[in-house]
Amino acid sequence: MARASVSVIIYITIAVLILLLISHSPKKGGSQRHRRLKLRSNFTFAPPLHHHNPIPFDPLVADIERRLEDRKWEQHLNDSAPAAESQPEWEDFMNAEDYLNDEERFNVTNRLLLLFPKVDVDPADGFITEDELTQWNLKQAQKEVLHRTQRDMELHDKNRDGFVSFAEYQPPSWVQNADNNSFGYDMGWWKEEHFNASDADGDGLLNITEFNDFLHPADSKNPKLLQWLCKEEVRERDTDKDEKINFKEFFHGLFDLVRNYEEENHNSSHQFDDSMEAPARNLFAQLDKDGDGYLSDAELLPIIGKIHPSEHYYAKQQADYIISQADTDKDGRLTLTEMIENPYVFYSAIFNDDEEEDYEFHDEFR
Repeated sequence: MARASVSVIIYITIAVLILLLISHSPKKGGSQRHRRLKLRSNFTFAPPLHHHNPIPFDPLVADIERRLEDRKWEQHLNDSAPAAESQPEWEDFMNAEDYLNDEERFNVTNRLLLLFPKVDVDPADGFITEDELTQWNLKQAQKEVLHRTQRDMELHDKNRDGFVSFAEYQPPSWVQNADNNSFGYDMGWWKEEHFNASDADGDGLLNITEFNDFLHPADSKNPKLLQWLCKEEVRERDTDKDEKINFKEFFHGLFDLVRNYEEENHNSSHQFDDSMEAPARNLFAQLDKDGDGYLSDAELLPIIGKIHPSEHYYAKQQADYIISQADTDKDGRLTLTEMIENPYVFYSAIFNDDEEEDYEFHDEFR
């Protein structure tokens, strides 16, 4: 209890000192104040698999974006209904971007002062490490994913019993209207085998956790679903249709995905360079446990997390980027001062056409 009190006092003292320094220091690059924060919408009916939408750093911004998405979702459902009544205007968030760009109502410095101790928790030592920032990003991402799953479940749970049966489930319209291999997906996705693999307890119904795994298998811990994911990968990569992966099929596809995962600065333009064949053969041999010269679905299991990266992977990418941009003294961690001096690393900005163009814009990290 005493340690917690000391930590609070330290944070308050640091915050006051920083605010005093900011208020009495000259403004850097006055054009920074012209940066205008803009909300995104990740609302889409496009394929969610193998696709990732980064999550805002600030939970308040994330909540506003979710509400805006929900509004668009409601409008879509109403447009689809034959006799839908028009919905009332969503006045609370009609001017959300004006709110975010009003320094009195949404002050970025004050937000960072508030959020810093929530991120700096392991340990609470006045520094934010890559791991602490990764865990923070991951929590925000998991909340976003579950929110989308709950929204989808409301759509598919026709009898409102809190479960989705395969009979209730209807694949997205882009699947129903697609050719067998549109979007690069074999139609094993969204079919009964996928559904049954997601049904961890085998009762023929998906609860919210199982339905979340069904929609986001890369983040699942369900062994049945991971095994299905490996089988589906074999189906998609097996060009000669012998139900297993030879080295050529591995090298021209799977190996590059693994390398993309492991090498942050990987240049995909050299993905089939001859120099890559040796490490590819080495990995292939490690995976080929029975030494038959082919990879079965079971032998793909050790690398399935690299072929289908989880939210943790993207959370770490976000953390790495943020630290690389805001870590002024290059010690691999962030202080509150560094965060406040680099606010637009945490809050993305979009510029009008007539503003300066030499600012780097990263819409993906907000």
